[in-house]
Amino acid sequence: MVRFYREGLGLTVIGSFADHEGFDGVMLGVPGESYHLEFTQLRGHTAGRAPSADNLVVFYLPNGNDWRAAVERMRRAGYDPVPSFNPYWDRNGCTFEDPDGYRVVLQNAAWPE
Repeated sequence: MVRFYREGLGLTVIGSFADHEGFDGVMLGVPGESYHLEFTQLRGHTAGRAPSADNLVVFYLPNGNDWRAAVERMRRAGYDPVPSFNPYWDRNGCTFEDPDGYRVVLQNAAWPE
């Protein structure tokens, strides 16, 4: 899981913990930003896969060069795009699936404010 988000998406491990009441965890994000993704696991428990192909995290990358570099980084890390459940995301983006089946969309557009 960490490899997908670190090597594929280029996020940084900004924190982690072990055996906090039986849970281990890792936080990945961009240093200095006010958000991160946190993945936890209860020792001895299998969480299972994503409940559907439409569980998404979307990263909006309006600059075409930045978007192409992000897609290429995912491919170099060994992750191939998958067809989106919702075809909207395939028009201007690329979707990748993490090891647990959750999907990440790299969208070549600006967030509509």
